[in-house]
Amino acid sequence: MTTPQAKPIDSYRKYWASRFGTAPFLPMTRAEMDELGWDSCDIILITGDCYIDHPSFGMALVGRLLEAQGFRVGIIAQPDWHSADAFRELGKPNLFFGVTAGNMDSMINRYTADRRARSDDAYTPHAEPNKRPDRAVTVYAQRCREAYPGVGVMIGSIEASLRRIAHFDYWSDKVRPSVLVNSKADILLYGNAERALVEIAHRAAKGEKLSEMRDIRGTAFIVPHGWRPDDEWQEMDSSVVDIPGRVDPHLNPYQEIPEQAAEATKDIDPSKPQVIRIESREERLAKRRAERAKTVIRIPAYEAVAHDPVLYAHASRTLHLESNPGNARALVQMHGERDVWLTPPPIPLVTEEMDFVYGLPYARNPHPAYGDAHIPAWEMIKYSVNIMRGCFGGCTFCSITEHEGRIIQSRSEESILHEIEEIRDKTPGFTGHISDLGGPTANMYRLSCKDPKIERSCRKLSCVFPDICENLNTDHSHLIQLYRKARALPGVKKINIQSGLRYDLAVRSPEYIKELVQHHVGGYLKIAPEHTEDGPLSKMMKPGMGAYDKFKELFERFSRQAGKEQYLIPYFIAAHPGTSDEDMMNLALWLKKNNFRLDQVQTFTPTPMAMATTMWHTRRNPLKRLSRSSEKVDVVRDGYRRKLHKAFLRYHHPDNWQIIHDALIQMGRSDLIGHSKHCLIPPTPPGDKAAAVRHKMGAPMSRGKSPGARQPQQGQRAKPAAAVGSHGQSGRPASGKPQAGRSPAKPGGKTGRSR
Repeated sequence: MTTPQAKPIDSYRKYWASRFGTAPFLPMTRAEMDELGWDSCDIILITGDCYIDHPSFGMALVGRLLEAQGFRVGIIAQPDWHSADAFRELGKPNLFFGVTAGNMDSMINRYTADRRARSDDAYTPHAEPNKRPDRAVTVYAQRCREAYPGVGVMIGSIEASLRRIAHFDYWSDKVRPSVLVNSKADILLYGNAERALVEIAHRAAKGEKLSEMRDIRGTAFIVPHGWRPDDEWQEMDSSVVDIPGRVDPHLNPYQEIPEQAAEATKDIDPSKPQVIRIESREERLAKRRAERAKTVIRIPAYEAVAHDPVLYAHASRTLHLESNPGNARALVQMHGERDVWLTPPPIPLVTEEMDFVYGLPYARNPHPAYGDAHIPAWEMIKYSVNIMRGCFGGCTFCSITEHEGRIIQSRSEESILHEIEEIRDKTPGFTGHISDLGGPTANMYRLSCKDPKIERSCRKLSCVFPDICENLNTDHSHLIQLYRKARALPGVKKINIQSGLRYDLAVRSPEYIKELVQHHVGGYLKIAPEHTEDGPLSKMMKPGMGAYDKFKELFERFSRQAGKEQYLIPYFIAAHPGTSDEDMMNLALWLKKNNFRLDQVQTFTPTPMAMATTMWHTRRNPLKRLSRSSEKVDVVRDGYRRKLHKAFLRYHHPDNWQIIHDALIQMGRSDLIGHSKHCLIPPTPPGDKAAAVRHKMGAPMSRGKSPGARQPQQGQRAKPAAAVGSHGQSGRPASGKPQAGRSPAKPGGKTGRSR
């Protein structure tokens, strides 16, 4: 397959307003516009985050990119959505509004996994909560329409991207239509949208309406049912399951061979010469590519997936299989009497384009309007550098792959080193400590398929599950070289790596582990086995514990060689689809055996469009071909099982003793209650000295039931109870070493973990 050629994003002729030059900060008020000499904005960006002019924050990156194209860009950050007045702050945009909820999904940002409102917001000055509405993209887009009817409205970023088709919404516990339907936006940009954004802006500047742009990759829009770009397009119906394949007519077994031949050639005129043409392989492939480029796949309609779990799972599987920019086809899904169209995914940026985007003139600070306000997300990333995008891990609970894609987009060494120097020279408070060189995953920098042709034709959901693909280049030498050059920069004293590490890749390069352990670990390294048992791991598309054990051995060996006392901090997920009570019990036993005590734990939260969310909602496994009789997945939904699975991760805490005690008895595992080495919990709650004394004196012990305690029942399901992103759990060795507390989600548009 040949990936279509894309126009470089820095090759467009600049818009006339480029004569105004570069703004120190993109304006947020009319007074700032006046200072810049602007009478109006060409494009106004609406965001649910406060405005920090740094490439880790989506609106800054998008705004500076549009500014580099010559457009006057204004930002309205965290507007009061209760009326349209705040959306008129900068006047009417000449071209369009661009709307985003911010770096995080607004529902995950605002609510815990138990659907309780959070008490803080990492992307707001002083972490003040309630500065953005629920489903912010929809609300903001509607207010833009109200403020200036007739002005084009574009929506994008993580919230819009993961809601581009009908999707299960955990917070309302139902399937909701595409966000395009309720927001009434003209166009949706999904994934890494720089290419589409730049093209749309320049076409809009030439007078074309957003509602007329229907040929740009990485976009979604609403059209009349049955619409086609032109007459050459054909539709492939994939709106049902369990349909038979092509049925060829059976040969008549009573016919002689000559009669069969005559039957097959009955429509051929023997009086006319017949031309036999043999097509070459290249010609056949070219024909197939041309047909594929003009094919749209119809997935089950919103009304169908809203009520049929099997069709929902089928639509999810189809969308994920059509995610490689090299071979993906367009998708269409009916909503009522209209269709939501998705063009194929955007072409990834090449290194030179990544350097261009990250090399724009960012102020690298919050807007002056915020003064000295504490902004947790900014404090977390102000001394860190994004070196790449994308993740080919394909973890089913993670939204990174759905948003950023599986193809790694890496910056050059020169660009990264230059940004470190920018931090050193321009960021107040820098003391020589770079907090992170990473991205969605710490060690996927410049990793890719060994053969571009194979990469373009591949339809695998993961390059590293069930095993690392033989075509994947796992050479970490580029990353090792980058670390060494970064450490050698004047003024740089220490560089830590805090992004999640893919340890099954790292063990392929012991030299990388040695480099990491001896120079870039600040005492603790976070990695995410997520579980120890094969059942849940297979539903997560995560490696087994063999890779973890090998990595741990190398980590400890190189730490000893460096004379350092360092620890691994493992992350685990409770209540993931496919996890049984026994799986969580075995995980707890593993934690105790390895002397881990987790201080903060999280359980699975269904985020829109993730494959694990499909499992949670449908109880079907979209990792395999689906039918009405296909595999059912055990899903933890009811409150008791959710609480139990979470308790197993903190088996040592006195508050969890009762529920674990009762569960072990019901599971027939009372042998795990006691003081012996193999036991999970003691016979009395930790710290219950009075009960321990009564036990020594021979008094009868309680069976562990407290008045009103709910007992587990066979077949119950639990609602998940955990946020995603970097609001993850942290653990510590039982030796009492300190551990990190709750931290804000790392900017960059991700809502799930990638490990």
